[in-house]
Amino acid sequence: MDLLLGIFSAFGLSASAGLNAYIPLLVIGVIAHYTNLIKLNPPYDALANPYILILIGILLIIEMLADKLPVANHVNDLIQTFVRPVAGAIVFAASTNIITGINPIIALACGLLVAGSVHVVKSAAVRPIVTATTAGAGNVPVSIAEDVTSTVVSLLSILAPIAIAVLIIIAIVLLIWWWARRTSKNETA
Repeated sequence: MDLLLGIFSAFGLSASAGLNAYIPLLVIGVIAHYTNLIKLNPPYDALANPYILILIGILLIIEMLADKLPVANHVNDLIQTFVRPVAGAIVFAASTNIITGINPIIALACGLLVAGSVHVVKSAAVRPIVTATTAGAGNVPVSIAEDVTSTVVSLLSILAPIAIAVLIIIAIVLLIWWWARRTSKNETA
């Protein structure tokens, strides 16, 4: 059961990194530093170092501000195309290394793919639609919602990994439903 919970946590944290790279890193680091809920194994224990936590906090503030400014948000998304998948790989590997003995290369690859996929959907599909349909006015509320979602998913991934499993299943079902609906519309047109 610990193996399964560790994998659910890893997937939730890496998906969260696809929305905001620094929130899951900060959540893992703070929880590992201040509680006994997580004990990070080397080399991931560096995330709990107070200086690293301060650095991640500063990067989080910069990213949050850049994501809310009209032109800077597009530049930020371009920069984050490289940062978010790497953060996803780190949190996936760090969280699976806590409980399981999953090969680090496989863990890094899974985290990279999950965070990268979430980021691509966000930056290449959702954000351009929001920008186009609201003339940019919807970007700030969407960005705030992404930050809140990333925080909640990160915390749930650590504190209630079964909730993450349920959310993953719901997301997959909704994605399949959306895809089937879209495909049927294209066939009838």
